[in-house]
Amino acid sequence: MPTLRPIKRPDLIRYLRQLGFEGPYSGGKYQYMTKYDMTVRILTNILNVMK
Repeated sequence: MPTLRPIKRPDLIRYLRQLGFEGPYSGGKYQYMTKYDMTVRILTNILNVMK
């Protein structure tokens, strides 16, 4: 199993778009991306911790 490692926000958005997600959209506290009825929140505080 591959190890998890930090990923840059633009790369995360690009990979999610390659998987068919749309967005990111602003809404509430975090931005989010959608695909059909799935929603993925892009948590900025987690991305900052992983730098």
